[in-house]
Amino acid sequence: MPPIIQVSHLDKYFDNLHVLRDLSFEVAPREVVCIIGRSGSGKSTLLRCLNFLETPDFGVVEIDGVRIECGGAGRAWRKQVHGLRLKTGMVFQSFNLFAHMTALENVIEGPITVKKMDRVSAVALGMHNLTKVGLGNKADAYPSRLSGGQQQRVAIARAMTMQPQVMLFDEPTSALDPELVGEVLAVMQRLVEEGMTMVTVTHEMSFARRFADRIIYMDEGRFVEIAPPDQFFAAPRDERTRQFLSHLHITP
Repeated sequence: MPPIIQVSHLDKYFDNLHVLRDLSFEVAPREVVCIIGRSGSGKSTLLRCLNFLETPDFGVVEIDGVRIECGGAGRAWRKQVHGLRLKTGMVFQSFNLFAHMTALENVIEGPITVKKMDRVSAVALGMHNLTKVGLGNKADAYPSRLSGGQQQRVAIARAMTMQPQVMLFDEPTSALDPELVGEVLAVMQRLVEEGMTMVTVTHEMSFARRFADRIIYMDEGRFVEIAPPDQFFAAPRDERTRQFLSHLHITP
């Protein structure tokens, strides 16, 4: 089965700062890849480059058959980017919910405005996904009436209602109080069990250890180590990986 994500020789600059350096990797359908590393290593920028929320300067990104050469411009190129974004769902550190909309209205806004789905179908799909994340009874609640964990679960339901082929998670629990982290990880676990392809930037080593097929350690915009969890945590090959794990009090 061919990869669902293919990235070749990806580079990204912010002015003179070289943030991503010649990155290439593939992700298979149903695979879960966790990206970890110190702050400033390029993890979140890489994730945002996969769906062109940040525009890579060089390289090629292909997701589920939509192939884009970076550095392009013009109407046809922007249409390609739009097509690629329809293949991906993204969940951010901050929840980014519309404060003036209910949970259900937040969830169905994208399918109606972007995919031109009729409202009846969007509501049915939105309620299905709110129920899946355990918030079917909060459909009419506004974000201000929801806890941080509930808001993040609404954000996951919103991404799922776009019916993506790939889910991208950018440190989805980092803005949550510790007691709320588990409810978001439980939703992510369910998506893993259902076979969703996922690329996740995370500091949750327990999630990475249990559910990742591969873990990527990044440092200074490069891939330092790529390994399955057992090898990554028990026998890391690179000294930078070992130092990072030791700072987390994780010893091989």
